[in-house]
Amino acid sequence: MTNDPFHTLETFDAGGGRQGWFHSLPALEKQGVGPISRLPVSIRIVLESVLRNCDGKRVAEKDVHTLANWSAKNPANEEIPFVVARIVLQDFTGVPLLVDLAAMRSAVARLGRDAKMIEPLVPVDLVVDHSVQVDFYGSALALQLNMDLEFKRNRERYELLKWGQQAYKTFGVVPPGIGIVHQVNLEYLAKGVLSADIQAGKLYYPDTLVGTDSHTTMINGLGVVGWGVGGIEAEAGMLGQPVYFLTPEVVGVYLTGALREGVTATDLVLHITQMLRAKKVVGKFVEFYGPGAASLAVTDRATIGNMAPEYGATMGFFPIDAETVWYLRATGRTEEQVSAFENYFKAQGLFGVPDRGEIDYSVDLDLDLAVVHPSVSGPKRPQDRIELPALKETFMNLLHKPVQEGGYGKPTATTDEKFAVHLNGGSKEDELPSADTKSCDTVEPLNKLEMISNRPTTDRVEDLPASPFPTADLQLGHGTVLIAAITSCTNTSNPSVMLGAGLLAKKAVELGLRVNPAVKTSLGPGSRVVSEYLNSTGLQPYLDKLGFQVVGYGCTTCIGNSGPLNRTVEDSISEHDLITAAVLSGNRNFEARIHQNIKANFLMSPPLVVAFALAGRVDIDMECDPIGKDGQGNDVYLRDLWPSLKEVRDVMKSALSPELFRRLYRDFASQNPKWNEIPSKTGDVYQWDPESNYIAEPPFFANFSMQPAPVTAIAEARPLGIFGDSVTTDHISPAGAIKASSPAGKYLISRGVQQDDFNSYGSRRGNDQVMTRGTFANVRIKNLMVPGVEGGVTKHYPDATQMPIYDAAVKYQADGIPLVILAGLEYGTGSSRDWAAKGTLLLGVRAVVAASFERIHRSNLVGMGVLPLQFAEGTDAKTLGLDGSETFSFSGIEEVSPGKTVLMTIKRATGATETVPLRLRIDTAIEVDYYKHGGILPYVLRQILSAAK
Repeated sequence: MTNDPFHTLETFDAGGGRQGWFHSLPALEKQGVGPISRLPVSIRIVLESVLRNCDGKRVAEKDVHTLANWSAKNPANEEIPFVVARIVLQDFTGVPLLVDLAAMRSAVARLGRDAKMIEPLVPVDLVVDHSVQVDFYGSALALQLNMDLEFKRNRERYELLKWGQQAYKTFGVVPPGIGIVHQVNLEYLAKGVLSADIQAGKLYYPDTLVGTDSHTTMINGLGVVGWGVGGIEAEAGMLGQPVYFLTPEVVGVYLTGALREGVTATDLVLHITQMLRAKKVVGKFVEFYGPGAASLAVTDRATIGNMAPEYGATMGFFPIDAETVWYLRATGRTEEQVSAFENYFKAQGLFGVPDRGEIDYSVDLDLDLAVVHPSVSGPKRPQDRIELPALKETFMNLLHKPVQEGGYGKPTATTDEKFAVHLNGGSKEDELPSADTKSCDTVEPLNKLEMISNRPTTDRVEDLPASPFPTADLQLGHGTVLIAAITSCTNTSNPSVMLGAGLLAKKAVELGLRVNPAVKTSLGPGSRVVSEYLNSTGLQPYLDKLGFQVVGYGCTTCIGNSGPLNRTVEDSISEHDLITAAVLSGNRNFEARIHQNIKANFLMSPPLVVAFALAGRVDIDMECDPIGKDGQGNDVYLRDLWPSLKEVRDVMKSALSPELFRRLYRDFASQNPKWNEIPSKTGDVYQWDPESNYIAEPPFFANFSMQPAPVTAIAEARPLGIFGDSVTTDHISPAGAIKASSPAGKYLISRGVQQDDFNSYGSRRGNDQVMTRGTFANVRIKNLMVPGVEGGVTKHYPDATQMPIYDAAVKYQADGIPLVILAGLEYGTGSSRDWAAKGTLLLGVRAVVAASFERIHRSNLVGMGVLPLQFAEGTDAKTLGLDGSETFSFSGIEEVSPGKTVLMTIKRATGATETVPLRLRIDTAIEVDYYKHGGILPYVLRQILSAAK
């Protein structure tokens, strides 16, 4: 029948006269196993998986007892084996995952075994959403032209995906042009509750997942437990391994009140991100409850769940209630699915948003929604929230701030510096106003931007270059907005803010406002549903008039696929060292992520993106300063354009219908002829093409054997880089443009690839030769071994020669010298980027020593066989006075155990030595096995081959 050692199988009414079976948590509590009804809802859903999969092998009975007796204030330091129901991928992370799976099949075939034993054991859905780039914009043809380029650039990658569709039974692909993975997951892939056939009938269980994108947590808004993992961890899950994690603390956030007029869900999530970052919720579950949580729409909840990586949590979870049921029904799920979902969670005692005192939480926090104000976040971290009226003064202060390590600004900026720069080489004598100017005083802005013309429209391809608008008369200065993008899953899933953007655009057009031609505008909806309701409400034409035509259905600017600016603009930025700005409705604004030449990037709601595009600058007080002039020359303020809550609700009533979702998600193939034209290789084993610059067999299974190599000591290692705090996975493994002068660019040129065809690092993740050269190649990364220099450079010792990090690593490897990376706090924050760990390994780095690690990247390092080691609190490279001339030896790593103390001996160039203790951040017993096997993938492959004997 099914594993049921605790005898918890019971029946419930699944709706429509159907009977369903389920593993009853209330029945488990009646047996006295634990106080389950007091557990957070998210913990109980994980407990159901542990209970259902308890087989005495992967999941033991003690695991059930451990989680059922979860202690709020003192969670047991035990690893939990979590078997998820399904896995979702996006293409930037999914393609290298598929490359790894193909390489595993090749390795199995070389051993003379059946390659088909490498097969996903749970359903896997890959959504192609990260490949579209904003090359064309400001025209009705932009969508088609960008998609044409996307298919041209990514043909080899798409051929691999099509091979995967035919090679693996449980691997499905949502083709390009459909939407962003997280919104497609929310609107279509997620079912809420799933079922499997058993002898007695159908067994129902909660929809749970992991995804190879940190923002998988968006699905938490639907009451689905899931979070982001690295692709290497997801591969293990696909091949039958549980997702292991330490019993977490759960932070309960009690929400009360309601958002005020003029405040959006984006403002709320930026407030929550700042608040929870300050509360240090890294690695914890966050669960929202209370009347304020119950009052939020699922789309607002999803916006908050989406940003969990930005506030550092594993999840940002909302319990299931009537609003969740309504959303499933409204988005076209079948009545059978909806009734089974509602009745299942009622039977489990998990239906309804808890109130205060009903659940035990590790930490209790409160937030009154009424205290939230309109805000933006930036200029380079999502948690750095700025209340909207304070942006002008904040930007000015940052501009004047002396550049320090990790700082921002211009070291020579003074109040009498002349800033505005004319693109033809002239300059304006505009003085920088004082940073302490009082709000609503009449002052000149930093840069005087003239509204010289509206964007010309054209339907002729030959009249539409990548940056199609005139620039000869434009003025640029510090604070000029050059990119305004309605982009990213965070907000484009939310009708309230998207319709709000349309309503603001309508009012602006009717008043005769125009977007300055310097601004590269774009609209990248999260799914085609968004386009349907913007068109059906008559709002899309107004967005079009301001240049916000649809450029593609995908992540676009938020992932760094913003495309090129006008070359004259880019040259002017570099020539005059301008601090220009991007405004976007995204969730990430890390250094050099949005565009390599734009240094100030601000996250905000879609309506504010439109407003800042109209203003053309960020050195503006939106509460007091006009953002433009109407047709009669009168000042127009943000308050004149901002839609009321009633206006948004009125248009929303006619925007959505269940049939709309059913129609748009019915048949992907017939709606995407370009996808159908992509040829597909066949066969169980992938045929690698040595001429391909996109797809190459990785070296991870070269010389694979059934016996892992013994763990060896690390002696006399050289530092490849010493970094400060908040080094992101974007810094370590950038996703955006490849510079021709970089090691990766030089490699591609040597292979006959023209610069215009470089595409991005993200699209090249199927080729280890490109990606290893791209590791630590972010143009804004600061290696403290080379003070005052930005970019992927280091010093090679003992001669202290400055060179690219990749070149130094090659020299060290040729000499057999192991390498180490040293870093500060929050090392590896950001996206769940496998290549940040894979590239680190392939450069020859044996260990990373940091003041602290972000959750996913620490796990990925272990998964690739790289030691994560943590300084004692108060100690780091700076306090130790390290400059990179030292060597490092580590004792105690031959016999690893979770959390043990490792000693690092520093030998300075003078010959003096010093020993400091480090904590080994291999956190669980299963991670010990992963490390001993050289990583998670060799471990899993050996397990599969052994079981198949």
